[in-house]
Amino acid sequence: MKAPYALVGAKVFDGQEIRSGLAVVVEGARVAEVVDDAKVLQGIERRDLNGGLIAPGFIDIQVNGGGGTLLNADPSPQGVRRIAEAHRRFGTTGLLPTVVTDAPHIIAEAMEAVRTAREEGAAGVLGIHVEGPFLDPRRKGAHAAQFLRKFTEADLNELSTANCGVVMLTLAPNLVPAESIARLAAAGVIVSLGHSDATATQAMDGLAHGARAFTHLFNAMSQMEGRAAGMVGAALASISSYCSIIADGHHVEDIALKAALAAKRRDRMILITDAMSSAGGGPDRFELQGRAVARHNGRLQLEDGTLAGSDLTMDKAVRYCTNRLEVALEDALRMGSLNPASLIGREDELGRIAPGYLASLIHLSEDLQVQRSWINGE
Repeated sequence: MKAPYALVGAKVFDGQEIRSGLAVVVEGARVAEVVDDAKVLQGIERRDLNGGLIAPGFIDIQVNGGGGTLLNADPSPQGVRRIAEAHRRFGTTGLLPTVVTDAPHIIAEAMEAVRTAREEGAAGVLGIHVEGPFLDPRRKGAHAAQFLRKFTEADLNELSTANCGVVMLTLAPNLVPAESIARLAAAGVIVSLGHSDATATQAMDGLAHGARAFTHLFNAMSQMEGRAAGMVGAALASISSYCSIIADGHHVEDIALKAALAAKRRDRMILITDAMSSAGGGPDRFELQGRAVARHNGRLQLEDGTLAGSDLTMDKAVRYCTNRLEVALEDALRMGSLNPASLIGREDELGRIAPGYLASLIHLSEDLQVQRSWINGE
């Protein structure tokens, strides 16, 4: 094991509050202790960060691509690593590479790629998010209609035995039977509801049978009206469910996000990027299953104007929340770290800076630019 070291000279956000005058002592892959700077034992290397803020690393549970790589186009261990490396530069120390609706063999290859990448020690790869293909054609967004299909017993078996860390699945609760949702949840799959024209009752029934989250709130789902609450209404009314949001100024109007943040428990709101290959230094133009996607003033869209993911990174999402949505920095940081860790069942070792937790950390400047990152102490 490498010699322990102490990170000093920066404020520390421990997952609950921002504190000054502390040192974060790292030993191996984990935080050994968080102590008064003056109490660091002699002989431990001190690494002075010269200001800024140490915080838990970001966890992005919906990442289609980055750095010029798209998981659907390159479902390989190398592709998975390139996506993780691209987003690490922007503070993401844990992520779920995401495969969107596609042919069955592409989804299978993506799961195999994530499984192999994790076995090979790919830094920060926590599992996989399968978005589709069990979605509602009426709310398909940029998902290719020809690949949408019904959920089968074979799908249940494949997802239940994926063996690639966290397995998250976005599905339409009006098209996948509640019994199947219950069986997925019982097998450890994290079921999220999205891309659906479901009624509020259908969404609530999905939650009652084990679904735990809503995928990119407001986008590609039935909206809330006074006499038809829809998916959005169910998401905001349910106390325990999580809601992911894309805070980029393109997917959702600011006032709608502010309304959701006012209505929903802050510990149930999660920042995601829904990033495509253009994020983290990728090209302005690329193809998604043969369809052209272009970046226009930060907005990714198909030729017909349909939004097609984003070029967002997690640090931008945090800055957007604090600067545009007037979210407290502590809340914004939790939305990008502890809250997603809690959803995926890793809150006992990620999302906080405390003894025993993994040393997956970021150093932010005063204006919240990522200066450096550590994954499992490295």
